[in-house]
Amino acid sequence: MTLRDVINKLLGRQPASANTAKERLQLVLAHDRSDLNPELLQQMRREILEVVSRYVEIDFEEGDVTLETEDRVTALVANLPIRRAKLPSPSAEAALEAKVVP
Repeated sequence: MTLRDVINKLLGRQPASANTAKERLQLVLAHDRSDLNPELLQQMRREILEVVSRYVEIDFEEGDVTLETEDRVTALVANLPIRRAKLPSPSAEAALEAKVVP
């Protein structure tokens, strides 16, 4: 979310309908080009949020995972506002050290 989006949200401004339509069309095109069904995309979103939340506290209400298409390239974009980093537990550190191969 850009600074302009935040200001517009605080002031209660609505985006222009043309911009909203354009964003929706781009989203539909991205989904079509990626050949991902909505259920699979939703599962990916949940898993991405789950993995990221292991390491940092994120704002789930403001977070978003979307597909974006630009110049015939589709990208999975995660916009996840981070509240703060989580401190690793001693058992998690030990597990990570055990996985490291010298």
